[in-house]
Amino acid sequence: MEVDEATIVTASTKRGASEDPQDAAKRLRTDDADAMDEAAARTRAEMTPAEREEAERLHRTAVRAEALAAAQAAAKERGVALSAAEVAALKKEQEAKPKFVSKKERERLALERLEAKRREREQKLRSGPKFSAPLPRKEPSIKKAIDDYAVLREKKPVAKKDTDKERELAQIRENYLGKKGKKKQPKPSEKFARVFQFDWDANDDTSQDLNPLYARRHAIQPMLGRGYLAGLDMREQRRAHTFSQALNDKRASEARAQEEAEGLARAERKKREAQRKKERDALTQALAAEEKKVEATALGKKLLHWTEKPLQEMNARDWRIMKEDFDIRIRGGKAPPPLRFWNEMAVPEGIHKAIQDAKYRDPSPIQRQAIPVGLELRDLIGVAETGSGKTAAFAVPLLAYVAQLPAQRIASLAEDGPLAVVLAPTRELAQQINDEIAKLSTYLSCKTTTIVGGRSIEDQGFLLREGVEIIVGTPGRINDCLESQYLVLNQANYVVLDEADRMIDMGFEPQVHTILEAMGGLLMSEDEMLLEQQRAALSRGEACYRITAMFSATMPPGVEKLAKKFLRHPAIVCIGDEDSGKNKRIRQHVLFISEQQKKQTLIDLLRRKQPSEKYLVFCNEKRGCDALKKVVENAQIRCGVLHGGKTQDQREAALENYKRGTFRIFIATDVAGRGLDIPDVAHVVNYDMPLKIENYSHRIGRTGRAGKDGVASTLLTDSDEAMFYELREYLEQTDADIPQKLEKHPAAHAKPGERNARGELLTERAGMRGTQFLDARKFEQG
Repeated sequence: MEVDEATIVTASTKRGASEDPQDAAKRLRTDDADAMDEAAARTRAEMTPAEREEAERLHRTAVRAEALAAAQAAAKERGVALSAAEVAALKKEQEAKPKFVSKKERERLALERLEAKRREREQKLRSGPKFSAPLPRKEPSIKKAIDDYAVLREKKPVAKKDTDKERELAQIRENYLGKKGKKKQPKPSEKFARVFQFDWDANDDTSQDLNPLYARRHAIQPMLGRGYLAGLDMREQRRAHTFSQALNDKRASEARAQEEAEGLARAERKKREAQRKKERDALTQALAAEEKKVEATALGKKLLHWTEKPLQEMNARDWRIMKEDFDIRIRGGKAPPPLRFWNEMAVPEGIHKAIQDAKYRDPSPIQRQAIPVGLELRDLIGVAETGSGKTAAFAVPLLAYVAQLPAQRIASLAEDGPLAVVLAPTRELAQQINDEIAKLSTYLSCKTTTIVGGRSIEDQGFLLREGVEIIVGTPGRINDCLESQYLVLNQANYVVLDEADRMIDMGFEPQVHTILEAMGGLLMSEDEMLLEQQRAALSRGEACYRITAMFSATMPPGVEKLAKKFLRHPAIVCIGDEDSGKNKRIRQHVLFISEQQKKQTLIDLLRRKQPSEKYLVFCNEKRGCDALKKVVENAQIRCGVLHGGKTQDQREAALENYKRGTFRIFIATDVAGRGLDIPDVAHVVNYDMPLKIENYSHRIGRTGRAGKDGVASTLLTDSDEAMFYELREYLEQTDADIPQKLEKHPAAHAKPGERNARGELLTERAGMRGTQFLDARKFEQG
């Protein structure tokens, strides 16, 4: 670092006269050693040009400091001191050169400057003037005060006099001229409100109202009404194309008038009229041919509805519209497109003939999607409301499967058992399914039989030993036949579970598991790639894998558990939304009455019915049905009865008589509440409120089937309190009217075992009948 001689001398003077200048120079160099080392530590390549210039300047300063120290040492040895001019020149040279100051030193100097400024401000404040003492005031002059008062006294009266005079003049003017109100300043919007605003601009053409060409505008008629405009519906344009026809009619009328004016003979006019008619017919045929030509194009096909297109020309948009039309929803992977018409099914001709004989007009929504899935030999779960045609939805694929099996499988029916099994929860439903399958297999060599309770198991075993292709039965009796070795299922690879949720509710789950595990055929793989290979082998007849179809109106957890165990990647077909089974099209009436009024209320309902209407009355117990039958017959009304206490022959005869109309009032338990297809039931009466809301739903579902409307009446008493809450919720979901008494009842607003709005505890269900709630007495008093 560069250190001038003046700095060295000053440093030695501060240390005292005893310090040698050479020692002072060494000490100054020692103080800046850190800074020099820090600058030298960085290589020249890492420095910026400014840093390199500063380093070179420092180096030159250090060299001069060394030279000055050496000169002083030499002078001391010679005994000669530097002159004052030399010392001043060295000092001036040193002051002109920059000095290196370390970072710590710069911080210290900045702090010292701040401290000095603070002390300077405090010193100024302490040495400033004091304002505590009052300033000296000059005593007012008495003469000046008197003069000012005189001036004020002279001015006041004059000013007051002028003010009164002006007020008096203003009142006179107001009296003679009238008071002039203050004019209100209008807003800008009000100021220009009365200014006339033209509806046109200076550049607009205002002659269109005067020129008749503008008043009678004519639409473009391409090709004299036989062409089309782009971007518009072609069918609508064809309907609106009357220009050509109007032009021809005008020319024909003009020709007739001209012929009459010319006085042509009647025969000649008739001849010309026939010629004109011939020309019109030719023109009409040409237009029709043109329309067909347009429809044959891609644009014309796109505009056609899916019902008007050939099957080969259906696209993804058409299939999507069709599914939306019938509210078809499908899950479970890729599925075939729905069925449009019966004649498009790839089934044996005998099934087509049977469908024609049964006069099935169009497939129902569940049939449209379930039949194509079943024909692909896929596992299926069908969820649809009652009366939607589920029986035919699984019967058609089942018969198609049996018809394509090889002859050796048919020959071994007696030894290896049937080819397919259909399970139903009740005997009546099993018999109904058997009749439907028999009707569809009229032109096929396919034998079916029912295996249900109430009949001799030995006789049923004899029929099985003769060999049948399809058996329809209840889980209990089929399980008995398996245990008694009247039945084997070695080659039964097709199984259908109808009303699966009902079977689970009735406690048939163990028997269903036993039957499914006793069936022949392997379950398909859960791996999708291997599953496709197995399906292909099954369609070629090279392997035997089980096909399972489940149909139900609901999907409770028990049914889902069963499906997960025995079905492999099923196609789930749902018709309608989740509320489709809520029977919204059925008019529900709830009559809140006492227990003593029930019989007379029922008699009144039955007497109001039309002679052609069918009524279905439900009771909860068998003895209740028999007792109610006597009450109805005592009122001179003919009726039938159906419950589990009757023999199978009695049950079948009663059901057949009711279907044929021998009697039009039928009293039954929940045996008739699920699956039975009883046509034209106009009114359902719940004489006893069911123990479950699901049974209520299926009971009233006996009416309003196949898209028709129906009526359901429920006789509700205080003994049904356990069902008030669920019944009120069901009525709300189906948009039905809720009786005021039910709406206000405390039990209708809390589930059994919960507290109501007043904090009162509701008791649990005790056998569902006769349940008393803690606040029922208060409700009756209110």
